[in-house]
Amino acid sequence: MKRGKLDSLLSLSRLRLIQFLMGVLFFYLLFITFEIPLVIRTGFGSISGDGSVGFLTDALPRPLALETEQYFSAKEAPTRPLKDPSPSAAEMSSFPTRSRTPERRMGEFRKVSGLFFNESKFDGTGNPDQFPVLLKAVKHAFSVGKKIWDELESGKAKPDIEKLKQNQSESCPHSISISGSEFLNRSRIVVIPCGLTLGSHITVVGMPRWAHAEHDPKISVLKEGDDSVMVSQFMMELQGLKTVDGEDPPRILHFNPRLKGDWSGKPVIEQNTCYRMQWGSALRCEGWKSRADEETVDGQVKCEKWIRDDDNHSEESKSSWWLNRLIGRTKKVTVDWPYPFSEGKLFVLTLRAGLEGYHINVDGRHITSFPYRTGFVLEDATGLSLNGDIDVHSVFAASLPSTHPSFAPQKHLEMLNIWRAPPLPNGPVELFIGILSAGNHFAERMAVRKSWMQHELIQNSNVVARFFVALHGRKEVNLELKKEAEYFGDVVIVPYMDNYDLVVLKTVAICEYGVRTVAAKYIMKCDDDTFVRLDAVIKEAKKVHADRSLYIGNMNYYHKPLRHGKWAVTYEEWPEEDYPPYANGPGYIVSSDIAEFIVDEFEENKLRLFKMEDVSMGMWVEKFNSSKPVEYIHSLKFCQFGCIEDYYTAHYQSPRQMICMWDKLQHHEKPQCCNMR
Repeated sequence: MKRGKLDSLLSLSRLRLIQFLMGVLFFYLLFITFEIPLVIRTGFGSISGDGSVGFLTDALPRPLALETEQYFSAKEAPTRPLKDPSPSAAEMSSFPTRSRTPERRMGEFRKVSGLFFNESKFDGTGNPDQFPVLLKAVKHAFSVGKKIWDELESGKAKPDIEKLKQNQSESCPHSISISGSEFLNRSRIVVIPCGLTLGSHITVVGMPRWAHAEHDPKISVLKEGDDSVMVSQFMMELQGLKTVDGEDPPRILHFNPRLKGDWSGKPVIEQNTCYRMQWGSALRCEGWKSRADEETVDGQVKCEKWIRDDDNHSEESKSSWWLNRLIGRTKKVTVDWPYPFSEGKLFVLTLRAGLEGYHINVDGRHITSFPYRTGFVLEDATGLSLNGDIDVHSVFAASLPSTHPSFAPQKHLEMLNIWRAPPLPNGPVELFIGILSAGNHFAERMAVRKSWMQHELIQNSNVVARFFVALHGRKEVNLELKKEAEYFGDVVIVPYMDNYDLVVLKTVAICEYGVRTVAAKYIMKCDDDTFVRLDAVIKEAKKVHADRSLYIGNMNYYHKPLRHGKWAVTYEEWPEEDYPPYANGPGYIVSSDIAEFIVDEFEENKLRLFKMEDVSMGMWVEKFNSSKPVEYIHSLKFCQFGCIEDYYTAHYQSPRQMICMWDKLQHHEKPQCCNMR
């Protein structure tokens, strides 16, 4: 009897276990079916690419919000036909009813932010939640910005003539030669003042170091039971040292020979580019010659062949080769070369700039060719860096350009009427887009004007877009920025010094402008390297009922703050273990009631500020959600890194990619990426 009861209990336990496992399986299937986003980002993608901040204060002079109608006379006004931008009666009922800021008269500046920013909000007495370091940064931005603004408004700001002369007369040597010791003293970087030109070549004499044990490998995976892997690799990079101030230089060419330690277990050479933290698709040369049908670079294959352990050290056996010779059969003789780099063996590498791409020879033999990628030109390559397991004996660069290329705004800005912003409409608009930009991002702003800002929704004033730009540390940049704002009428200059940690305040200013100056139904924030498909974005917003509050973007759920490294957040700054749900910064949308709530909270000194702009928006929406339900809409099509098929927004797009994507959208009538291939 006891045995029977025991069997019954065991059977019941098995049944309950099976039921439990079936329940777990059901919830797992439900999880993957609805693609619940638990996105864990490895990079600090929330800070916008410009790293700037914009905010306004009554204590300072009024900001420049220079609109087109200020500079158009009736004779100069654009003659392009405009469709009737008036929304329907049903749409009007759902538009914000709050009164707009009165339009300023011709020749006057608009007061963008009313009673918005004053120093009492940042003296630490109003809101105890504000972090002291943030308050200190704000005060510094106030004082420096006021001085710069006063000079700019009074006309006393003049460019540093001596510095300009120095830049213009900067030596453009035809060749550069440095020794290994000089190379180390220069932090392993060779500055090429005027970049490269067609035919320029750089020769490096070096020696790969012997492999070392790597306990935390970056390019390989430890096998079970192993506590380390032997690694030997080095990186040679052409960098754009002068491309953008205040940002990491782009990697125009990343050449990475991996003698040992690659995940494939074989020696490889990997090449790539990196624009604003976004890597392109890698070209890996693994010992096989490029296919005959693959495109070449100036007639050279992208990857040459070298001996591998798995190809019997030749393309045909030696016996077959001798047999063919005996019978008199003529055939082209092939030579098998070894991998071009060896530990402890000196090499001579030459990098040459060709018509279609870069070509690399080692010890006189062609190894790889890498095609030029969208977004970079030869003159951008103003530095050569060598790091990793390598001892550099000497570096020699020759056939360099003899004239200094222009890095001035005139190189990028095209002063044509067609690129000017349309006047602000008299009534409310459907969508306002605030674009974060930095003072010296002339090329980025021009690319946006020539691409998605040409969409008929903007030209017909259903959508309004403005760049929000803070003051720059260089006088000549601010002067050119003011001229740009006066001409194009689409730049809001905020009178504060750029600060990487204060970008959140510019987002507040975007909300204020969107609800009080243009009375928009939806407010969108993006960066100046974000390509926006306006029709798709508005269509996505309209999926939510007009009475509902919305927050749309590429959402992060249960994202944890980084506690170590470059983007570390201290427990004092953020004591909680998880951030609230928030959309990635390169592109997101909120309804006007949320934007108005943010403005009101800020004016009442109740708004908690955090140095991560997109996380701050998540905090504010969460607080708003506690009193009124918000529909959170997640879509991966608001792409955080690069571009995906059928995108709504695409991030990290270079100026050339912007133009390319717009051309594809116009000609093919469907969204296509212009990836850096």
